[in-house]
Amino acid sequence: MTLPHPSAPSAAARPGPDSLLPLVFPSDPQVSPDGQAAAFVLTRIEEDNPRTPDRDFPKPRYRSQIWLTDGTLTRALTQGENRDGSPRWSPDAHTLAFTRKGEEGGAQLHLLPLTGGEARRLTDLRGGVGAPLWSPDGQFIAFTSTGDDEDKRDERGEARVITKPRYRFNGRDWLPDTPARLYRLHVPSGELSVWHAPDVEISDVAWLPDSSGVLFVAATDELAGAHWQQEVWHLPMNGDLRQVTRWASAVNAVIPHPDGQHFALLGRPAGQGNTEHTHLYLLPLHSDLDSRDLNSREATPVRLDAGHDHPVGNGVGGDCHVGAMPERPVWLDDRTLLFSATVRGSCGLFTATLGEGDQPGTVQAHTHDPQTVIPAFTARGSGLALIRERADRFPEIILNGTQVTHLHANLPFPARTPTRVPFPTDLGEGEGWILLPDGTDPVPALLSIHGGPHTDYGHAFTHEFQLYAARGQAICYSNPRGSLGYGQAWVNAIHGRWGSVDADDILTFFDACLDTHPRLDRTRTAVMGGSYGGFMTNWLTAHTTRFQAAITDRSICNLLSFGGTSDIGLRFWDDELGLNFHRRADTLKLWDMSPLQYVENVKTPTLIVHSVLDHRCPIEQAEQWYAALTLHGVPVRFVRFPGEDHELSRSGRPDRRLKRLTEYLNWLDRYLVPSTTRAEAAPA
Repeated sequence: MTLPHPSAPSAAARPGPDSLLPLVFPSDPQVSPDGQAAAFVLTRIEEDNPRTPDRDFPKPRYRSQIWLTDGTLTRALTQGENRDGSPRWSPDAHTLAFTRKGEEGGAQLHLLPLTGGEARRLTDLRGGVGAPLWSPDGQFIAFTSTGDDEDKRDERGEARVITKPRYRFNGRDWLPDTPARLYRLHVPSGELSVWHAPDVEISDVAWLPDSSGVLFVAATDELAGAHWQQEVWHLPMNGDLRQVTRWASAVNAVIPHPDGQHFALLGRPAGQGNTEHTHLYLLPLHSDLDSRDLNSREATPVRLDAGHDHPVGNGVGGDCHVGAMPERPVWLDDRTLLFSATVRGSCGLFTATLGEGDQPGTVQAHTHDPQTVIPAFTARGSGLALIRERADRFPEIILNGTQVTHLHANLPFPARTPTRVPFPTDLGEGEGWILLPDGTDPVPALLSIHGGPHTDYGHAFTHEFQLYAARGQAICYSNPRGSLGYGQAWVNAIHGRWGSVDADDILTFFDACLDTHPRLDRTRTAVMGGSYGGFMTNWLTAHTTRFQAAITDRSICNLLSFGGTSDIGLRFWDDELGLNFHRRADTLKLWDMSPLQYVENVKTPTLIVHSVLDHRCPIEQAEQWYAALTLHGVPVRFVRFPGEDHELSRSGRPDRRLKRLTEYLNWLDRYLVPSTTRAEAAPA
């Protein structure tokens, strides 16, 4: 089987949402142990039952296969109508472990011999399995699973008794009463056993280099977990569980050092909130938490990326990331750690080298193009597999510098290259971009605001933006203060004051677009955004009437009710604003930052889009905004998506993504008609 290859691009003058259907999405690149090959996943969209399609009610769904490349030959390893994923090489490179999810039930663990033969299923657990982790000696595979637990309370109409601070989570809905267990599969014998049954959910697992056990990340109790206070734990193959850190803050990943005596921790230190960049720290594995000397050089966490004023990991958003995007830092040797970092609108790979003696370490660029984004990578020795994309180039798989996929050709219309637009701030120059349609005629101007707020727009490929431009609309997008990639001070600038300098930056940028590009029609403008971008859309339309249309997606309008209903609400406002909804002294300040307080000023026709299972920004936020706009006579349309969560626009079910884009385009076409057309239509 060969790589999917499309026919020539469509000549349609105004492509529509169905331009999403021919796209094939790459994910989870995994380099082989010798660094000379890579396994990866390609996800396509096809009819749910292609043999007997329903012409009246199409059901496009995701299907994924695992592919293998050596840089010269690229071929499919798995086939069928399943969702195959999480390919993981055995240490001897003879076998590939992967997960397969069919029409029903969770994903199950399989082994595929690369020397020939069929895949063999190893598990049959109702709860499915998480990504497999080979022990370095190849004897065991570890994974997490809820086992055969079943929750049929809703199905049976039973009451649900809640006693934990965290009971729902975006993308998962109800959390299980019993956290997923850590399983251990002995590969030679096939024996499967529960290795550890935690009291609090495990969020990251890594084998020690000598296969003597694992390190994992979990909070000490449920309340600490709700406040994002996590720790690193050591679980030996045969021995007692031991807490390794007193971190009391967010831990994104743990990376054991090759010497087996230290580990790198990716996270934020205690006392630092959501605005703090994630950084890398080196800690000892073996220390006595009760008596260790905090003045000891070994016991004190050493920041490995000191002086690098950028967050570790990719914060640049795009809508073509369907599937896993690994970005765990990797030890290249005992002194060099490879990691990704967001730098302005790009994401590249960097190395942190340990210092000698009392000398600090150094950070250097490894693979970084300031015009591209690397959203995923894995490395082993001299081998490097990654995904690379550009604002005008679709994501592709790269193995050791060689592009092995050609997925950009699937785009059914030509991609356009954005133009950078700078804007002034008190902290220095900010930047954004404008994506213009072809031609010289006046065009509508769309202002898009990213979520987070600590994420980033930039050089990632965004199908939605390209679609607007292909349909004759200019799309303007920027990184106001609060965005990632521009230094810690840039992020800190909006702590405790949403809707202040961030709103100023957004409008200053949009004015710069209008001033420098005379094709933009000032009488045909729209503002849109999702999550924090939805908050800002609500905020701007409540403070200005300059826009002719607005689209608010998975938004926030009431900071008080958000605190008690969001899956991160117990902690989020403390970190972001230094306030919280349950303290009387803070409530007026939170209300002052709530768009709902100013809703009577809104005049802009508004499309509201929200997902029913969005627990990050709960749908009650959209319901309040819709009710208030209705009462004030503002033209409004409310679109609710069942079965979807906060990720609808990026990885939601294909048919629902198409419906969302259709609603967007119809709303813009309705309210951004030329002024002469509006004048002619006014009497009617």
